[in-house]
Amino acid sequence: MAARDLQERIKKLIIDRRLPSGAPLPTEPELMEYLGASRNSVREALKALQAMGIVEIRHGFGTYVGSMSFAPMIEGLAFRTVAGHYRGEESLLQLLELREAVETGLVSRLAGRLPEADLVELDALVDRMEQEAAQGAGLAETDRAFHATLYRGLDNVLLSEVLEAFWDAFHRVQRDLVEVPQDPRVTCRQHREILDAVRSGDSLRAEEAIRDHFGNVRVRLSTSGAPRSPETTGAPRPPAPHPRHNERV
Repeated sequence: MAARDLQERIKKLIIDRRLPSGAPLPTEPELMEYLGASRNSVREALKALQAMGIVEIRHGFGTYVGSMSFAPMIEGLAFRTVAGHYRGEESLLQLLELREAVETGLVSRLAGRLPEADLVELDALVDRMEQEAAQGAGLAETDRAFHATLYRGLDNVLLSEVLEAFWDAFHRVQRDLVEVPQDPRVTCRQHREILDAVRSGDSLRAEEAIRDHFGNVRVRLSTSGAPRSPETTGAPRPPAPHPRHNERV
């Protein structure tokens, strides 16, 4: 039986038995009998599913249903963007556009619909952002908390996880590849505008505020210059070519 077929059958077993994250899977001998496959084939299938976060192998304890997080997706997005950036592609801008498309499409649904408790929390986050800007501190974590709190009002766990995955991938890549100059006053003003638009119930104004925010980030990325060296980013240097016989070494 092909390795992919074994993986699909194990996934079907998890679905058919309604097993939640953390639930134990059948033992290795039980899986061998159930799948009609060898020990090595079962182990290889489980390793592949572990890489996807679908199962978790706890050596000495057994195999369990995994957390099914977006960690593999984040790794893939980040690596793809880094690799594309070093090939001269605008992969970081493309990742930004993906985030912008998702958030622009969502923010209008929030206008005038957020509970007062969320609006108070968002107000406090913008206040904190302004304090951090005045102190010369970084705004990234507060910025992240603002967006997470904003879309929490949609009450969609999957959506929240996808947005977090985009955020993780984008900021990891941005931090490692380029120095992006930032005017913290502009960042604070734009977040205040997003909040005011959502509070007022003006969906078009909210969309425009999100577009302005991402447009500002896009301009900063476009003018940030070339990527830093592999030594700075931690990316491996490509191996040096072997010298030719007629070259001095």
